[in-house]
Amino acid sequence: MNETMMGIIQAYGYYGIFFLIFIENIFPPIPSEVILLFGGSASAALGLSVPVTIVSATFGSLLGALMLYYIGYRFNAEKLKKIFSGRLGRMTRIKPEYVDISEKWFAKYQNKAVLFCRCVPLVRSFISIPAGFSKMRPLPFALLTAAGSAVWNSVLIFAGVALGEAWARALPYIDRYSRFIAVAAAAVLAVLIASRVVSKRKKE
Repeated sequence: MNETMMGIIQAYGYYGIFFLIFIENIFPPIPSEVILLFGGSASAALGLSVPVTIVSATFGSLLGALMLYYIGYRFNAEKLKKIFSGRLGRMTRIKPEYVDISEKWFAKYQNKAVLFCRCVPLVRSFISIPAGFSKMRPLPFALLTAAGSAVWNSVLIFAGVALGEAWARALPYIDRYSRFIAVAAAAVLAVLIASRVVSKRKKE
């Protein structure tokens, strides 16, 4: 997969980066880290402008996020849980129970959630869906998504520029960051589930 993505960037430049980041936002298993690091590394060799590369990646992120936002906007939480219990859930790694948790969490944090989650692997794409079914206003969503995406994209692209041909050396560090986030998210999920169970037992 990595070789295919690199080939697309080499062949299509900015358009390739835009397309790959757009797809990555809809299908999170595609690694944005590889796209952005290689894009930064290849900018000199391909004659690409670093600022334009960042803009291309950010527009790709925004368009992908808006598509997921629209899906969330059109469906309520119950319908989304049914959708993600099937093939789409397996493809995107989004489980039905994530919908309930994200709905409560998003209602509490909203703007901060959209901004900061764009810099967090795994949830950076999924955060667009609760923003949609919570009926967050489109303009603030778009602006916060663009801002958070620009930060994430800039960090990785500049890292690729600095590392040059050795860009792949950064991948283990990003992988550790992703694992840390996954463990933290699992811990938060466990606490939320436990608190719901305790609360339900108290009511009974």
